[in-house]
Amino acid sequence: MNSMTGFGSKEIEIAPFGKVSVELRSSNHKFFEAVFHLPEGLLSLEDKLKKEIETKIKRGRVTCAINFIGGRNPGVFINKALLKDYLAVLRQVSRQCRLRADVDLNTLVHLPGVLSSQASRMPREALWPKLKSALSKALEELENTRHKEGRALYGCLKKRAEGLNGHLEIIKARFQKAIREKLKSLNTNEERSSFLKNSDISEEIERLAFHIRNFKNKLSRKGPMGKELDFIAQEMQREANTLGAKSFDVAISSRVVQMKSQIEKIREQAQNIE
Repeated sequence: MNSMTGFGSKEIEIAPFGKVSVELRSSNHKFFEAVFHLPEGLLSLEDKLKKEIETKIKRGRVTCAINFIGGRNPGVFINKALLKDYLAVLRQVSRQCRLRADVDLNTLVHLPGVLSSQASRMPREALWPKLKSALSKALEELENTRHKEGRALYGCLKKRAEGLNGHLEIIKARFQKAIREKLKSLNTNEERSSFLKNSDISEEIERLAFHIRNFKNKLSRKGPMGKELDFIAQEMQREANTLGAKSFDVAISSRVVQMKSQIEKIREQAQNIE
């Protein structure tokens, strides 16, 4: 069992630009989603990065951040030919429109394509193998943290499911006793029949017991299971609501309230499972 929450990172050396940092963070999401924060020049690698992440992560929102850090400064590249073209066009427009203000350097360097990092000009073919290696290591760490939290969730969910079983056994025993006592107080078969029709919770008890068993069985399976567990928890909640509505006994009603509280907590935790 894996949680959808985790973190993984890796730094590698890429000459001559120093270190490249890959950080992965994952959080809850109904489906798989990847969000990227990449340096200029690496945007074209987004699809490759996503495909690599998808081989390991099946559900959750994964944020991937890649940065050049430390080491030797990657340096700055100025596209002088493009800058001259910009300058010529802007001066021509200035003359035609009789504008007095000249174009300053600050304006020019912020024009698209003029200023960039040398790192962003590194050939993708040379960068990708090293970047892929760093991503694999970060993914491995991310998987480990998700699995570690998943083990903790497994223990907690199993304990809560067993607690529901305990509550249900008490309700079952109490119902048998309460139904006998109530039937003794009724005078006619018609009254007894009407009472049983509106207050018999035997079916709800059996269905709830089935859902709890199914939930525990799913916990022991491998692979993504969060959606299934959440669905089963919804079914448990539905049966518990019906059971509470039909109950005529205060002790049973009190026990049902406790069960509903536990089921709600189970649903909250199940929504964090891959």
